[in-house]
Amino acid sequence: MDKFEKIKLGISIGDFNGIGIEIILKTFSDKRMLDFCTPIIFGSTRLITAYKKRIDNNVPFNGIKHIDQTIHGKINILSLWKDDIDLKLGEPTKMSGEFAFKSLEAATNALASGEIDVLVTAPINKDNIQSEEFKFPGHTEYLESKLEGESLMILMTDKLRIGLITGHIPVSKISETITPELIKKKVDILYRTLVQDFAISKPKIAILGLNPHCGDHGVIGNEDDEVIRPTIAEIQEDGKLVYGPYAADSFFGSENYKNFDAILAMYHDQGLAPFKTLSFGEGVNFTAGLNKVRTSPDHGTAYELAGKGIANINSFKEAVFTAIKVFRTRSEYKSLTENTLKTERRK
Repeated sequence: MDKFEKIKLGISIGDFNGIGIEIILKTFSDKRMLDFCTPIIFGSTRLITAYKKRIDNNVPFNGIKHIDQTIHGKINILSLWKDDIDLKLGEPTKMSGEFAFKSLEAATNALASGEIDVLVTAPINKDNIQSEEFKFPGHTEYLESKLEGESLMILMTDKLRIGLITGHIPVSKISETITPELIKKKVDILYRTLVQDFAISKPKIAILGLNPHCGDHGVIGNEDDEVIRPTIAEIQEDGKLVYGPYAADSFFGSENYKNFDAILAMYHDQGLAPFKTLSFGEGVNFTAGLNKVRTSPDHGTAYELAGKGIANINSFKEAVFTAIKVFRTRSEYKSLTENTLKTERRK
């Protein structure tokens, strides 16, 4: 892709009874956004029109039936269905879950086939989306099943990146899931994405401990001493700048996180609680490790705000910008590494 060519940015609508459609429409109400990408919303013109009336939004759009009908400089809505939609804003319903999946499935297929360049997903309800076709704890796991590569969830801002060793699993399963192999795999994915997606040539990574105070030498658990420390030492032998484990309770409050390009947390809330405290409403969820680029805002469906026209668009807008930036950085990295000049020795 030429660096000046418009990126085709696919958008799945999420649960239409939440704030997903609102933040999409409000984001692209700013016509300047169309200078950076060409949005393609996977939904239906009938649904979007009904939603616009509910939140008093007059942004124009271009309805299409096929992606090849996309018009640059317009908000494109790919109509996937003609069903009449019963909007019950603020209330999760069986229908809103079904159509959230239809949107996600079509957008993911388009991403996998290269019809769109990147995907930004609006929030889903992880309960009402469940079906025979969707038996996953979230977007990340579904996308990993449909695309190439192994995923790593990264919550990020310009100054903070937190990846997760374990993701959407019960707390009771965390300790038994954390193995040297899993830690090494997640470090490798994080290291690679920092190099190819963020242009950091020699990343510096911090790893948090599992137990309080990293186990206090076995007083509060043995995993830090027996699993995590030896694994970090092995990774360091490969030349990677990986350090830890650090006690999670003081790592963020002391601002030690500012000394690293990224952090790996052992489990979901260990990483997301401090992240959202420091940057809620401004952060982005980036799915690293896959062959395609996907981002999302750092919040959920926010049913309590649906239909009121007051939803904050900052996180969704940052998700759009992050997807564009990562796509271009990765494309440039691929171009540079695939076309490395080879020199021959003079005889």
